[in-house]
Amino acid sequence: MKKVIHLVIIFFFVLLSSNSFAQVAQDSWGFGFGASYPKLISTNISSSTLNYGGFLSLTRDLSEHSGFRFYGKYSHLEGTWGASQTTSIESILGGADFVFRFVPCEPVSPYISIGAGANYYMLDNPSTVGLKDNYFDLTLTGSLGILWRLSHDWNLTTEFTYQTVDGSNFDGNSASSPNGGILGGVTDSYMTFDLGFLYYFDKGAPSKICEIYSGLSSNNSDPVDYERIENIVKKHIPKEVVKEVVVEKPVRSEKKWVLVGVNFDYGSTKLSSESYPILFHAVQVLLQNPDMQVEIQGYTDNIGSEKANLKLSEKRAQMIKNYLVARGIDGNRLKVVGYGEAKPIADNKTADGRSMNRRIEFKILN
Repeated sequence: MKKVIHLVIIFFFVLLSSNSFAQVAQDSWGFGFGASYPKLISTNISSSTLNYGGFLSLTRDLSEHSGFRFYGKYSHLEGTWGASQTTSIESILGGADFVFRFVPCEPVSPYISIGAGANYYMLDNPSTVGLKDNYFDLTLTGSLGILWRLSHDWNLTTEFTYQTVDGSNFDGNSASSPNGGILGGVTDSYMTFDLGFLYYFDKGAPSKICEIYSGLSSNNSDPVDYERIENIVKKHIPKEVVKEVVVEKPVRSEKKWVLVGVNFDYGSTKLSSESYPILFHAVQVLLQNPDMQVEIQGYTDNIGSEKANLKLSEKRAQMIKNYLVARGIDGNRLKVVGYGEAKPIADNKTADGRSMNRRIEFKILN
């Protein structure tokens, strides 16, 4: 039996690892279902172990992190009053909650939710004489859960939910409950442990937030062709054209120096190892031309928001300036500008194109 359990655990984690980079959508619709184990808490009767239930849900994700969930839950609960009296409760809860996921791009994503619903419950053999057979009460809910991504569309869900009923009759005893619940000191509460599946049947555009994870994976298996990138860059370098014109003042032609091969780790200012020989050469050129003033221009690809890319490109340009200054270049000769994802020189739909757009350019100012 232990071997079977170990094999199931190993299979489960292998399945998770194989789907670590399954595509996450910016928005989506999902259908959920599963089984529940309910248990009475903060009630006047002692909870029994003969409890069971199930649930159905419809999820509307508005973004990678958050969304709304509409659900229906059935719970059968039992408890004892005194030595021999057993009360049975049949609960049907329908409601909605707001769900927030902490790390939606990961294959294992914890989440929380809070919501409310209408609870219709029926009592059998209540301990308080004179109670009705059924009631209809407001119920507040709070949940902690984990979403385990199994494939592109299928997910496993594990969830703990705390439910507080707006009344003290849920357990079949009208006396105030000993501890109370969220709604006050006399209300009854119960919890459920849910195990189920969530299937996304309709997905929106692929997530730009989570695309970085896919990019890291694809770059490991498909290395960038730097020679091809250099050839493309050369086509975009302005060629010097000499013309005889009569002007009142001399006009300076713009000169740019593209540092092909200067690359950064994804989403950071950390230089890759192949960047240093190129920067060393740039230092030598600047030392040999002490009057040259340069604008260091940073660029990114189009993954992520424009605002974040603009800030990142400026930080990367500043990183290059810091490197040059540390090698003896006067900082007054260097100006830092970040352009973000503007002015792409290649197609951002390909790995090579994105790599080339994540570049540093020197604009000679004099």
